[in-house]
Amino acid sequence: MHQRLLTAEILDTMNPSDPRAIRSRWDLKWINAFLGNERRILRELRRQGQTIASIVELGAGEGLLCENLCRNFRGATVTGLDLAPRPSPLPESIDWVRGNFLETLNDISGESCVGSLILHHFSNADLGRLGMLLARFRTLVFCEPLRRRLPMFLSRIALPFAGEVTRHDMPASIRAGFRKGELPLLLGLDLSRWEIRESESARGTITLSASRG
Repeated sequence: MHQRLLTAEILDTMNPSDPRAIRSRWDLKWINAFLGNERRILRELRRQGQTIASIVELGAGEGLLCENLCRNFRGATVTGLDLAPRPSPLPESIDWVRGNFLETLNDISGESCVGSLILHHFSNADLGRLGMLLARFRTLVFCEPLRRRLPMFLSRIALPFAGEVTRHDMPASIRAGFRKGELPLLLGLDLSRWEIRESESARGTITLSASRG
């Protein structure tokens, strides 16, 4: 798995009310819990050591991370961006923008931009476009699939317990994932402006944290 292999994921094209999509979103909850992505994002934001006034999440899905951000960063404006409609139980204090964030992000203001398991959906060219939109944020934190053999092995162990859609999408996500050094390059982050940290976890996540003055 030396090179990224981008394959369409089934969940991306399904009606949100389809029972298979509902099952897949449930699978994603326990996958995220196993990977610890939300904890990593919160930790990296706290590491900045400054008050954060506004946070934007890309691919906010059911809004669970948005809610967690609200609880942990009191007073911060939290905005979720997603193709899906606003989740019905989402607190009114959280803003929601529906649409392709490559098109809507330019009109959104914020200090920090975060995302979990979202950037691997995009081609290298689209990641370059996204990087230009992210250049005005002060802090970036993204957790993505780690493209290595161990995560793929762990996914094979988990697949018998997952739904039909996840059995296809999980390996596809890993093959489209990243290794150290790739995301900053693909996003076009200027190393003279950004302080960049990357870490790989044994459970299968690569975390990119970038900040600038």
